[in-house]
Amino acid sequence: MLENLFSPFRIKSCQLNSRIVMPPLASFLIEDDGSVTDKTIEHYRKRASGGPAMVMVEAHATSPEGVVSSHQARICDDRYIEGLSRISSVIRSEGAVPAIQLHHAGRQTSIKVIKRKPLAPSNLPCPAIKGEVEPLSKSEIQRIVHDFGDSASRALQAGFQLIEIHGAHGYLLNQFLSRFSNDRTDEYGGSPEGRCRFSMEIIREIRKRVGPDFPLSFKISAQEFVPNGLTTEESIELLRLLIPCGLDIIQISAGNDASPEWIAQPMFMEKACLAESSGKIRKALQFPVMVVGRINDPLVANEIIQEGKADLVCMGRGLLADPEMPKKAREGRIEDIRTCIACNTCMESIFRRGRVECLVNPSLGREQQMAIRPAEKSKKVMVIGGGPGGLEAAWVAASRGHEVHLFERQSQLGGQLNMGSLTKYKKELLTLIRYQTRQAEKFGVKLHLNSDVTPDLVKEVKPDVVILSTGSTPVKPHVPGIEKAIVRMLPDILNGKKPTRKKTIILGGGATGCEVAHYLGDHQCDVTIIEQLPKVAEQLESITRKVLLKELRERKIRILTSCRLSRVEDHGVFVTDQQGAETFLEADAVVIAVGSRPDNSLYDSILSMGLPVHRVGDCVEPRSAKTAILEGAIAGREI
Repeated sequence: MLENLFSPFRIKSCQLNSRIVMPPLASFLIEDDGSVTDKTIEHYRKRASGGPAMVMVEAHATSPEGVVSSHQARICDDRYIEGLSRISSVIRSEGAVPAIQLHHAGRQTSIKVIKRKPLAPSNLPCPAIKGEVEPLSKSEIQRIVHDFGDSASRALQAGFQLIEIHGAHGYLLNQFLSRFSNDRTDEYGGSPEGRCRFSMEIIREIRKRVGPDFPLSFKISAQEFVPNGLTTEESIELLRLLIPCGLDIIQISAGNDASPEWIAQPMFMEKACLAESSGKIRKALQFPVMVVGRINDPLVANEIIQEGKADLVCMGRGLLADPEMPKKAREGRIEDIRTCIACNTCMESIFRRGRVECLVNPSLGREQQMAIRPAEKSKKVMVIGGGPGGLEAAWVAASRGHEVHLFERQSQLGGQLNMGSLTKYKKELLTLIRYQTRQAEKFGVKLHLNSDVTPDLVKEVKPDVVILSTGSTPVKPHVPGIEKAIVRMLPDILNGKKPTRKKTIILGGGATGCEVAHYLGDHQCDVTIIEQLPKVAEQLESITRKVLLKELRERKIRILTSCRLSRVEDHGVFVTDQQGAETFLEADAVVIAVGSRPDNSLYDSILSMGLPVHRVGDCVEPRSAKTAILEGAIAGREI
């Protein structure tokens, strides 16, 4: 079924046993001084052991001023060779080809990180970070070319079998290649030949260091989606100049610092959204390419190879979500794959928490401490609530040898994720519920649906321990008229039926309110969001938020911020702004999306029975699905 995906491929001296590559992804499992730890080693061992043909370790800075963060991996000094050797060795020992990416941030870093002005081709600051930059002199350019060469020599010494040069995503080489960031008038700017010169010199320098038989890759943002940015057609022209300098394969990506949604594509975007561009480049150049971009499904990956759109597929976030995905796919166990849902929790956690985390895989970055081990003594475990947290706790506990009974008051498992998946772009949430349900069935969890748990039922079951995952209940604001027939709660709207009330006001501009507005907008409803805060969807990951707000604008969703609901009437609402002015808004329906409160009704009763109780998810306090799954995973391991 997946014969194309699991066919062999050769890049010079590098023999691959399939077409699956893990591309470089920042882990932030690096110390402030750039050194690797046991966590770093275990992270890469886990990815390599799952069956990809090649594992590329994250971008390594070739110069001290080229780092993006204090947690970035580095290869700019000989002292890093020992740690890098450990990484390449563990990847090779698990049967994968170890590869490394060489990188310089250029203007896409900050003075806080590097203690000096960032370097750039021109006096054009990074649109995301802003701040002054220092245009590179010709002598500094040559110094950086030499740094790349030195770094390649270290990579060779550390045992890596392929080197990739990072020429994408708005970093230094991309900055030279693109007219969006390069307005130089000397030999390093202007024409395609001038803008390619820096990259050409780096490729030649590395080729000189590694010899003729060592495989070299170049990563390019073939489309930047900004004014004067690279397009597929221009990238083909540039690659015709770069390839003869010593390249063996190209990695096709997209986006830069001003279009990050094309670097880590959120769930709004189609799977394999860069495959068409990759296919055009491969056909035009008759040269091997690998492609990245929302390839989270082995069936989709197989199709890309079959249709000749790429020679290799890069499955990055998919291998964070399930490092064993290649192995499971090769064995035909597609239903056991924990699929990446493109929620970009991994990106958000890096920037907000300083470490990589995953919504669907709570073990990411915690591989050692979250290993599943057999229970010392089998217990009877009662899990109350079949949302993502309860399901995770149930299957993990059962996999350790416990007798697990899960009780859910609804007729289906999944909790609030079932409602959330009704919006068009979040349908992949269902893959998470399917995975957890499959694991629960596989490990023998006894499922009791349509079961409203009472204290008497707990006494009847006689569990040794209880896991409470009862979630939360929606909150209604205390305003006049809130009980009128016009008011609707979320389950009344997200019920699988086509919305019929056209003019709708949504009270609450958090992530949920905005997602419901998007859903209603798809059904041609006239929607207004009312939010007390100055901005909407503030808690969403930044890339997802950017795309969501763009789509709300396209659907002509009206957003009123810094105002509050005063009262509800039969045919609309009154809202008050910060100056106290009151306005009437006509509506057919008012949807409440202002938050929830914990459903803790059973907690005290169970405690009074003297039973150990673990609470997970929203029944502690309303939070994210990621938190619920993590707490469920921990509870299932601790019992």
